[in-house]
Amino acid sequence: MRHPKRSLTRAIRTRRPLHPGREADELEALTWPESLRVRDCMARGVATVHADALARGAAETMRTRRIRHLPVTDRDSRLVGIITDRDLRQVVFDPAIQARAGGLAEALGTVTVRDLMTWAVVTVQPETLLREAARLMHERKVGALPVVRGGKVVGILSETDVLRAFEQALGQGLARPHRWALVFR
Repeated sequence: MRHPKRSLTRAIRTRRPLHPGREADELEALTWPESLRVRDCMARGVATVHADALARGAAETMRTRRIRHLPVTDRDSRLVGIITDRDLRQVVFDPAIQARAGGLAEALGTVTVRDLMTWAVVTVQPETLLREAARLMHERKVGALPVVRGGKVVGILSETDVLRAFEQALGQGLARPHRWALVFR
């Protein structure tokens, strides 16, 4: 019987790409289908919160809906920011806010969403390729992207949605895992 390592060619054993310098492009072209768009995977009917709402209300909405990201809108329903569960946790443990509020229980009841939210929110449009949205999430280190059309929130794309789409693509044979995936990503 032949040794398993000896049956592999040197190019496969060393994971040498076909065109050196273009490894990432080759990997993406071979492993991710071009037809997947954000609109196919995003969650619709997104819960939002107004910037003037109390943080306690945002925390309650996130808890009851079991979500970690909540888009923040203004009075015209235009996206102005996003608040996450991490933002809310920081309020509870911030000594300056506790001193102003008088304790842990009152901390979320006196602070508005405007004080806690991230203003410079990264967004995508429904027509964006899912691969580009996933790359953007990875580069910016964000867990969700609000999907906007004309400044209004039409959905949200979370890490879970991207992973679910990738799992379905693998299951249907649309995407193929390659040996280089662990080396270059």
